[in-house]
Amino acid sequence: MGFIVAQFLTGLSNAAALFLVASGLSIIFGVTRIVNFSHGSFYMLGAYIAYSAMTVLPGAIGFWASLVVAGVAVGLIGVIVEICVLRPIYKAPELFQLVATFGVILIIQDLALLTWGPEDLIGPRAPGLEGVVMILGERVPAYDLAVIAFTPFVLAALWLLFNRTRWGILVRAATEDREMVGALGVNQSWLFTGVFFLGSMLAGIGGAVQLPKGGADLLMDFNILAAVFVVVVIGGMGSIPGAFIAALLISELNVFGVQLLPQSTLVLMFAVMAIVLILRPWGLLGKPERPGQHGQHGPPEQPIAPLPIQVKLLALGLVAGLILVPFLDDSFLMVLFGDVIIFALFAASLHFMMGPGGMVSFGHAAFFGGGAYAAALAVQYFSAPMELALVIAPLMAGLLAFIVGWFCVRLSGVYFAMLTLAFAQVLWSIVFQWGDVTGGDDGILGIWPAAWASSATVYYYVVLVLGVGGIALLRYVLHAPFGYAIRAVRDSDLRSEAIGINVMLVQWIAVAFAGALAGLAGGLYVFAKGSIFPTEMEIARSFDALIMVMLGGVKTLSGPLAGAVSFTLLQDWLSRFEYWRLALGVMIVVLVILFPQGIAGFLRERFGRFFGMGSEA
Repeated sequence: MGFIVAQFLTGLSNAAALFLVASGLSIIFGVTRIVNFSHGSFYMLGAYIAYSAMTVLPGAIGFWASLVVAGVAVGLIGVIVEICVLRPIYKAPELFQLVATFGVILIIQDLALLTWGPEDLIGPRAPGLEGVVMILGERVPAYDLAVIAFTPFVLAALWLLFNRTRWGILVRAATEDREMVGALGVNQSWLFTGVFFLGSMLAGIGGAVQLPKGGADLLMDFNILAAVFVVVVIGGMGSIPGAFIAALLISELNVFGVQLLPQSTLVLMFAVMAIVLILRPWGLLGKPERPGQHGQHGPPEQPIAPLPIQVKLLALGLVAGLILVPFLDDSFLMVLFGDVIIFALFAASLHFMMGPGGMVSFGHAAFFGGGAYAAALAVQYFSAPMELALVIAPLMAGLLAFIVGWFCVRLSGVYFAMLTLAFAQVLWSIVFQWGDVTGGDDGILGIWPAAWASSATVYYYVVLVLGVGGIALLRYVLHAPFGYAIRAVRDSDLRSEAIGINVMLVQWIAVAFAGALAGLAGGLYVFAKGSIFPTEMEIARSFDALIMVMLGGVKTLSGPLAGAVSFTLLQDWLSRFEYWRLALGVMIVVLVILFPQGIAGFLRERFGRFFGMGSEA
């Protein structure tokens, strides 16, 4: 009994820090509708800043003052990010800001490395709370009990702030209808800034509170990010009480899951999130999202028309340039442009869902990695030739997307995105932990092209033909009647149903088709590299595809191609420098601010009239 109580109290202590960070993210999303991927970076900065403050302010008073200093400092950093990075692009597509916040993650990572160094920092013990308390014969850290006692006061303070102050009432009103709040004369810009300060401050305090328990390190941001999003989504986006309940649920499940089902620790919280979203699509205490665009900015300006002759000639010229790459006698360029083609197909398949389909996915890497593993497993266990493996890859990835899509198309907006993330993490954990079949963390090695394609030049042309062919197929479908049905559903599902379109069926088929093409990209990738590892199914790979689509322009069919080329070449060039994350992050933020419509969207606006291009060319 004592062991169970001790484990329960450990879960409560973990839930306290998780709630602080998650409540900040929930507040920010509830008002600004920003999916802030940099929130984990604020948590990390809170721990680092608290550590530095504790070295300057010694003693008991200095320790507790450092927690406040860290929270305020991180809150001010959040204000700088909101004013300098996010405010200029508030009128961009609703989910476009996630690209900017990803750039902020890269910037903060390298700035933290420059400031505090690569070594993990061990946080000091809380004065007066260094010991343990015996509860039913079990040792429980006194600091854990103090953190547990501190949490209800934070929850009460937030309740009073949002229910008993004018500012809090305005924030709640903006959560419900921010356009109406603006019509009443409220300065939304400063309201957003205030919300960002509060949310960032809570994340900073969460990191500072966690410092004596786990120290500070450069991986804190990504380690907490997934759990925070899970908590916010389970509780209901924008709901503080929901975040509190979800933090308790997830923390206790993780603590007891380690004891009862050790193999479940990587997937448990995502499985719970998937179950909650399937049974209650808007979270435990959330509310249904208002109908509207997700990931877009307004309806198409003009009907989509076939590409004009000028653009077709330009496209043929680009393909001709790719054909000539092997003649440059540079093996590195062949590898680089081969990767560009593969990732362009990967990004184009995601864009098929996001742009014309209006369905934003945070787990598209599941289909990319699923296709890669299907091809690799076929070769390893069944001695399948490369040609057959490249057929199996899109078929198995499409089947996987068909199954996942059946659950996901019942949701919309950020809940659709988070359910795709949940399924992707479940699939990643299976690949990671099923070592006897998939090789686990060691991956699958020795998956090389067939003898006739073993030459780097020949396989480059295989990638070129299949990659360009896959992209052309995506464009063809978008100009076919099914493509118009997808856009109709995106623009108005009610009107689409009224004219006889089966909305869920159209979206379901679109998800399966996009997954199949992502699987083809994964199959090409595994033969290009000769191996496959679970990292190709991680969240980071899904983020790469999202950045490519958003950077290129979600409202243009050529956007994912421009984004894939830009992101891949930038990443390759900048990775040669020591602080490449800082440089890449700055360039991503600058590109987002200068070209809020995406690179392809900017070029279309500038030169579209000359080339006779439509609004989504």
